[in-house]
Amino acid sequence: MTTKTRRPALKEIVLPPTLTVKHLADLMKVSPIDVIKHLMRNGVMAAINQVIDFDLAATVTPAFGLRAKSAESSTGSVTEALEKSEKVDDGNLTARSPVVTILGHVDHGKTTLLDTIRNSRITEGEVGGITQHIGAYQVNFKGQKVTFLDTPGHEAFTAIRARGARVTDIAVLVVAADDGVMPQTIEAIDHAKAANLPIVVAINKIDKPEAKSDVVKRQLTDHGLLMEEWGGDVIGVPVSAKNRTGIDDLLENILVVAEVAELKADAQRQASGVVIEAELDRNRGPMATVLVQNGSLKLGNSIVAGSARGRVRAMFNDLRRRVKEAGPSVPVQVLGFSSLPQAGDRFYVTSNDKTARAAVAENLQKSENEKGLSRVLTLEGVMTRITAGEAKELSLILKADAQGSLEAVKSSLERLDSPSARLSILHAGAGGVNESDVLLASASNAIILAFNVGVEPSAEQAAEREAVEIRSYDIIYQVIEDVEKALKGILEPRYRDVVHARATVRAVFGAGKTGRVAGVIVNDGRLTRGVAARVVRNGHTLHDASISSLRRFKEDVNEVNAGFECGVGIQGFEDFQEGDVIEAHRRERSPA
Repeated sequence: MTTKTRRPALKEIVLPPTLTVKHLADLMKVSPIDVIKHLMRNGVMAAINQVIDFDLAATVTPAFGLRAKSAESSTGSVTEALEKSEKVDDGNLTARSPVVTILGHVDHGKTTLLDTIRNSRITEGEVGGITQHIGAYQVNFKGQKVTFLDTPGHEAFTAIRARGARVTDIAVLVVAADDGVMPQTIEAIDHAKAANLPIVVAINKIDKPEAKSDVVKRQLTDHGLLMEEWGGDVIGVPVSAKNRTGIDDLLENILVVAEVAELKADAQRQASGVVIEAELDRNRGPMATVLVQNGSLKLGNSIVAGSARGRVRAMFNDLRRRVKEAGPSVPVQVLGFSSLPQAGDRFYVTSNDKTARAAVAENLQKSENEKGLSRVLTLEGVMTRITAGEAKELSLILKADAQGSLEAVKSSLERLDSPSARLSILHAGAGGVNESDVLLASASNAIILAFNVGVEPSAEQAAEREAVEIRSYDIIYQVIEDVEKALKGILEPRYRDVVHARATVRAVFGAGKTGRVAGVIVNDGRLTRGVAARVVRNGHTLHDASISSLRRFKEDVNEVNAGFECGVGIQGFEDFQEGDVIEAHRRERSPA
């Protein structure tokens, strides 16, 4: 009598909707080569980093003794459950303190104002004053508390928002009465507006003889901030951080704005909030400053933030004193994380360590999946979403070489009209594209249009990291045409300009009949004779042609790698200066 051999049941494995071939192999604990071979045998040619969907992955797993199950059909995501738990019962809501960020131009007195507020108010009723602050602090004023975030500026404020965290309730814009509205002032206004925050203006340095508060107010009107006394809705407070004048008025007006906003939270539930900053203490390990937004954080709570988890072993307030509990709008430094969370990560209190571990595993898997996915927001992508009815607005950041051309492009764009979507220019400024522009675009799902200007290296790196599209133009009608087509849903595929080598001019030499050439150090990439290159000075493109000569040690060469010096000639250009940047570039088709 023969007996049937019973096949062992396939072990179940949970897979996300999309993942890379390598990630699939890692989850199955097999070699990526074996997965690629199996796909090839079934007529599918896939590279190790190629993204495949769940259905294709499910055809692979049985060959390795596994049965695929979709993460979407599983019992449910732990992180989704934590996010849903943030929904609170309206009956439990009580008033909370406002959270304020101070923004403005460099040298307009932001730091001095912060220090003055902290020193004049935080010490009331406290013995010994401040020993060390933790990146955020609370002040007492007329029996009410105000929380201030001590961020370096609007870049840090927007970097946190770019990670999906809404932290601030009110923005205080500091403008020096003797200097007026400056480029970073305009940037700060646009960043605050993009975050949809109420703005209180602190007109600082009124003690100076050359102070002209009315001039500042008129300048602010040009940027959409009309003071209350002129019939607008923006509160302006004259202050002198140096002489401690007007500080009480400023705090009082912050509380007025907070009262109008009706800020509330549920202090009875498990805590959730945002990581403000984190550092590795040599003696105590990972330390994270968190802002509690809902619930109450208590000693002993299991806590998770991104890929970090732990148990709250100790908490310190802004006076470096130990506390046992922190409610809504209270910033505390937490000791007990197993690793460093990132600024902008949301944190949640979990019911136990097991849930915290499961949440961390999900966050790590989600992060790994996103690495293999192209999530770049492009003008073509927005066009597709507008056509499909999924998007109703096209958000842009506009940079140009001069104020005149900036206004021309901006006014032309603002006249465009489409029944399917509206145009929103979040920020417009003269000068090259910088990292602040990229962070604002990332946080606001915007696209950057660069007209006759270059892109700073740090901005290029940030754009790649944050998946932000920067489109460069040198003809105004092309800008208008592309945006109009995007709004109407008829934009054709286009090419983008990609910098593949960059060199800095260190000296200028005469080269006989060939004219003047630049002695350069190649910073990155590889300079090649004959390729297109532009000369950039202070963020402005002076000339764009091909590299006509390339020499090392009096010898003609075809290419020079990063880290080496050489002489460079640009066709039709001789007016080199020390500090100029030469950018070798090429055209590539923009990703759809």
